[in-house]
Amino acid sequence: MTTALSDVSPIYHPPLDPYLTILHRDQDFLVCDKPSGLLSVPGRHPALSDSLLTRVQKEFPKALIVHRLDKDTSGIVLMSLNRKAHAFVAAQFEARETKKSYVAEVWGRVEGEEGVIDLPLAIDPDNKPRHRVDHEHGKPALTRWQVIGHGENRTRLRLFPMTGRTHQLRVHMKALGHVILGDEFYAEGEALAAADRLMLHAEELSFRKPDGSDVTFTAPTPF
Repeated sequence: MTTALSDVSPIYHPPLDPYLTILHRDQDFLVCDKPSGLLSVPGRHPALSDSLLTRVQKEFPKALIVHRLDKDTSGIVLMSLNRKAHAFVAAQFEARETKKSYVAEVWGRVEGEEGVIDLPLAIDPDNKPRHRVDHEHGKPALTRWQVIGHGENRTRLRLFPMTGRTHQLRVHMKALGHVILGDEFYAEGEALAAADRLMLHAEELSFRKPDGSDVTFTAPTPF
């Protein structure tokens, strides 16, 4: 019998400083900057109760999370402060009308200046919560990438997910042959040891507010 990663008792040490970073607040929304290592929402295991959402709800009890980031991904997370605003912006995420960009450091030298990865993704049933490229059962997933710069055996990219599949950027980078540095699920050896965190950051988010105005928020990249 195969033991899923999710069944193992978790070792979870979420960062406490800063405890909570709010980039913007208005009557409808909170824009937060989530640190790497903190869950977006609490997990089922009691040891996973601390999360960005539970921290926010201590101060804003009506806050609802609109979208999530992986625990080890840092950057912008949007929360709503009322159900009308939540429904309004959640519909934009569902219709892929929001715009998101990420910064990543990946292993090796990525050739070319930009490109598109169009590969369907599905859960890897034998290695949950990992995902994999699955041409038979996977859901469509599309990522646009752009080279920002090169370092020693690494490349800095800006990533634009056109869909919102779980682990999409992480699996697509692996499929491209350039895993994200510090990725404990998909990197191995030198690529895993090259960073003390997952080098993936949700840098920018654009969406339309209920009053019809278009807004863009940016979280400075911490690496």
